[in-house]
Amino acid sequence: MDMTVTTYLVYLLIAVPLTIWVARTLSRNGRIFLVDVFHGNAEFADAVNRLLVVGFYLINLGFVTLFLRSGSKVVDASGVFEQLSVKLGIVMLVLGVVHLTNVWIFNKIRTRSRLDSMTRPPVPPNDNIQPITMTEQAARYGY
Repeated sequence: MDMTVTTYLVYLLIAVPLTIWVARTLSRNGRIFLVDVFHGNAEFADAVNRLLVVGFYLINLGFVTLFLRSGSKVVDASGVFEQLSVKLGIVMLVLGVVHLTNVWIFNKIRTRSRLDSMTRPPVPPNDNIQPITMTEQAARYGY
């Protein structure tokens, strides 16, 4: 078997399970965050979570597939490791960027949601306070 084909197979055997593992981990651990973002509506959070997982798979597996092609022919074992390190490193960086982008977006939604749900001050003011001058303050507090 050609070393380039070996590189492709090893790349796919690592990149695809890595993508699946990251998606499952994010889905499982991100559920609590999504439930909070959607004010305890677990059913809606689960639906959004499933949609995010599908989008994550499409983006990342699409990238893994597009990035499969190599610009140069691999001729020996060191070439296999060099190609794999570059390809897998870039795949991991893309997985991380997609993950951080999702977290950033949902944090923005969560922050906005919390601001929108805030009401006016809990106790309305019951009196107007008149400002006092420095001389009145000195006389009052014995300066």
